[in-house]
Amino acid sequence: MVLSRIPAPIQSQFPFVLPRGFVDERGTVHREGVMRLATARDEINTQADPRVRQNPAYLTVLLLANTIRQLGGISPCNEFVVENLFASDLAFLQDLYRRINQEGHTEADVTCPSCGHAFAVDLAGDAPGES
Repeated sequence: MVLSRIPAPIQSQFPFVLPRGFVDERGTVHREGVMRLATARDEINTQADPRVRQNPAYLTVLLLANTIRQLGGISPCNEFVVENLFASDLAFLQDLYRRINQEGHTEADVTCPSCGHAFAVDLAGDAPGES
């Protein structure tokens, strides 16, 4: 008797909570969102964009705008939203993008500075007990 293993489904969407949040024109703060895995097309098309050729740093804006499926009540996300994020939120999303697309997860190993206990934390911010 041969037992076949059914492959585990690939997680392709990752919920997150921004440290500060995007403030829209009405003053509404949008913090909770979902980022999807990037595709080869995302990476290739953004590099061919004339705005990236003019300013290579704009690559980050386009990659995030393409892969953030939702941010609060904003769906889909666009370049304007990413351009107007607080710097801390942009850095958070850049790290999240790198983690899910290169490492395949949103966890980081940390050590308690007081007791030295090592444990993993979910950097996406959707861990149980988070406020």
